[in-house]
Amino acid sequence: MTVPAAVLLVLDTNVVLDWVAFDDARVRPLAAAIERGALRTVTSTACLQELRRALGYAQLKLDAPAQARAYARYLRHVTLFEIPEPAPSMNLPRCEDADDQKFLELAWHARASHLLTRDKALLKLARELERSACFTVLAPDAFLRSAPELAQG
Repeated sequence: MTVPAAVLLVLDTNVVLDWVAFDDARVRPLAAAIERGALRTVTSTACLQELRRALGYAQLKLDAPAQARAYARYLRHVTLFEIPEPAPSMNLPRCEDADDQKFLELAWHARASHLLTRDKALLKLARELERSACFTVLAPDAFLRSAPELAQG
């Protein structure tokens, strides 16, 4: 598959952390494509708030300067999209983890083509969302396998 120019991604918090905090080799091709502008990303205030909290988790062992660098790196490459209030009704499935619903809603409202996640609760909804032609939910590695040209830079 060739990635069309209109690809707009929503990344869940763990994928963002893999990119901006840990430089995880599994997401480097994705990060490189975003950083060179081959892919676009979108986020919301709620998603940014979750990222801020996650960067501060003790188990991540990121000091304040590392947290600030990671957050700033993400902000340089993401577009803020605010979901309109009140949000129009939509026929999105409910995620069993209510904290993850914001990623589905963001992808739907922003008209993202993909939601990239490793979260099992979100991935369980992939087939249902694909049938409704909203957007595609994939793990980052599956997305990269579907677009091998991204790995080549």
